[in-house]
Amino acid sequence: MDRIAIIGASGAIGRALVIEAAERYPNATVFAISRKPPAFETTNIIPLTLDYSNETDVAKAAENGPFDLIFIATGILHDGSDISPEKSLSDLSASSMQHVLAVNTITPMILAKHFVPQLARSPASRCAILSARVGSISDNRLGGWYSYRASKAALNMLIKTAAIELKRRNPKALIVGLHPGTVDSDLSKPFQARVPKDKLFTPDYSARCLLDVLIGLDVTHSGTCFAWDGAEIAP
Repeated sequence: MDRIAIIGASGAIGRALVIEAAERYPNATVFAISRKPPAFETTNIIPLTLDYSNETDVAKAAENGPFDLIFIATGILHDGSDISPEKSLSDLSASSMQHVLAVNTITPMILAKHFVPQLARSPASRCAILSARVGSISDNRLGGWYSYRASKAALNMLIKTAAIELKRRNPKALIVGLHPGTVDSDLSKPFQARVPKDKLFTPDYSARCLLDVLIGLDVTHSGTCFAWDGAEIAP
């Protein structure tokens, strides 16, 4: 690894990914990209401030490539006030749905639009986008969480579509969706009550697992979605 970009570096998983990547690849430059990147003590980490809504700035940030590894770890489940997973149809709000889709589907793909073409032309180059098991249509047995499910299902379809294009443009590179499991963070705190203790992961543990899975994949896996344990998630 020579150059790595972790986008969403201020989140619990994103920050853990930055630290894990920097430790795992001490000779690589790790770009920690977010709206408000935190401080890091490791010398091979370069924080970059990026307004995801400014596509001109996104394009400029991508010029730091070519990258051997890109991880887009942005997303929203709730905001602590107006936006929360819906339990029923009666909870649906057009504005909330639009916001969740904007953050979880549109923003990652606009980032991919500019960063994926900067993947190095080597067998090691790969891009992962943070997805979720609840984006699986065939695995939906509980219902609820309308906007979040829809945003991740749409994201998985777009990842698949991008993989088809990437195969033509950079045949040795790959792009996948990755599910981190339930991570102990502000994002999951309101929903941890029913999570078994052995299934509630620290950000550090999840980051290690995600990078292990990502590095273990090859181009035949491009366009699919995998969980933290390496299991493929059905569409």
